[in-house]
Amino acid sequence: MPQVVLTLPKYKLTELKEHYRTSLKSSIPAHAAFSAKTSNCTITAYTSGKVLFQGRNPEAEADKWGDGTSRGKKEKSQSRRQHSFHPPESLFTSSHIGSDEAGTGDFFGPITVAAAYVQDHQIGQLKAIGVKDSKHLSDNQITHIAKQIVQMNIPYSLMRLNNTKYNEWQEKGWTQGKMKTLLHHQAIDKLLAKIEPHRPEGILIDQFSQPEVYQKHLRSEKKRLQDKVYFMTKAESYSLSVAVASILARSSFVKAMKQMELDTGLTIPKGASPAVDRAAAKVIKLYGEDKLREVAKFHFANREKAKKLL
Repeated sequence: MPQVVLTLPKYKLTELKEHYRTSLKSSIPAHAAFSAKTSNCTITAYTSGKVLFQGRNPEAEADKWGDGTSRGKKEKSQSRRQHSFHPPESLFTSSHIGSDEAGTGDFFGPITVAAAYVQDHQIGQLKAIGVKDSKHLSDNQITHIAKQIVQMNIPYSLMRLNNTKYNEWQEKGWTQGKMKTLLHHQAIDKLLAKIEPHRPEGILIDQFSQPEVYQKHLRSEKKRLQDKVYFMTKAESYSLSVAVASILARSSFVKAMKQMELDTGLTIPKGASPAVDRAAAKVIKLYGEDKLREVAKFHFANREKAKKLL
């Protein structure tokens, strides 16, 4: 029987349950949070964050909620193999574009996407100033290294999706995966125009969805994949171009969060923790729910938790 498995954050499980509230089943499997049945398939969400879509047409439901699906038993062995968009080893030491994003799992703050073009002769200098996977850097380190990257005249482009627009798109039915796809695509297009007549050896995107899903999102907006595009998970650990993009995207996100604190006079935590719920409650209390809509991703469960705190 065809099936798709997604791993979703907990706030997404709440949203998913609300969406299928009229189709919920009374009996659920062990360790499941809830189960629902539609004309396309049965959806079973587990407390671990795994969601199983199984039935006649599981993709029709799964594509509403996420990317990076792992298909059923027939494709299980194939999913362990590298897809055709996996980069060649030689790309990491060549002149290429890297693209990454920040802010996707944070209730407050924008989604930021950066694309950067690093030439082969710049790799050594970037390593020397401390460029590496941004997950291993503090906010202060990221801010400092980002300034040095700019001083090196590394060509880059940066896209920032404010939450007013994010919420509009989300209410139109856009998944976060589709939003990120369009942001990456536009950042890469802008950078390709900026570096002309130079042509990169390739373009590496830190993979957040399967390449075919990424391309499906592009087609839905009448856009096509650029030439020599590759996808790889944890790409910032292998590619200095992606690591640079990751730092620039994170630096922009951190700057936006600091500006938000100045605007509101409040401490605004990152992520989606209980501390975030309390901060959201303060925003509502002081400025109203319309203000929260400007600064936060409205469909996250944190909004309802904040309202309960009030």
